[in-house]
Amino acid sequence: VQLVESGGGPVQAGESLSLSCTGSGYIFSNCGMAWYRQASGEDRELVVGVDRFNTTTYKESVKGRFAITLDGDRKTMYLRMNQLKPEDTAMYYCAADNPVPTGTRLPVLCAWRYNWFGRGTQITVSS
Repeated sequence: VQLVESGGGPVQAGESLSLSCTGSGYIFSNCGMAWYRQASGEDRELVVGVDRFNTTTYKESVKGRFAITLDGDRKTMYLRMNQLKPEDTAMYYCAADNPVPTGTRLPVLCAWRYNWFGRGTQITVSS
């Protein structure tokens, strides 16, 4: 599975941006999905995750500003980011637990970890 992110780029502080993530020929299953980010010189960190129980957890610093969504056919995951700050500058990665081929009947067994990651898209927020 190749997850591909899109929508990154340079923005000004206070602006909004939406990222999308798709896996050609695959859908996000009933298992978890998430967005991570990694700033230069820092470790990768979880921005937001939705687990197999459909519980959503946001990093404290993005609560109320970021929102994760999944479209109805489960093919595309989004991260809507509002009120962007310079400290949001990072490479953003989408991740999924056990994405499955389109048409697969759900639910499926989960890996209980994010076993697929995209290659990332860079967001740079200037003040």
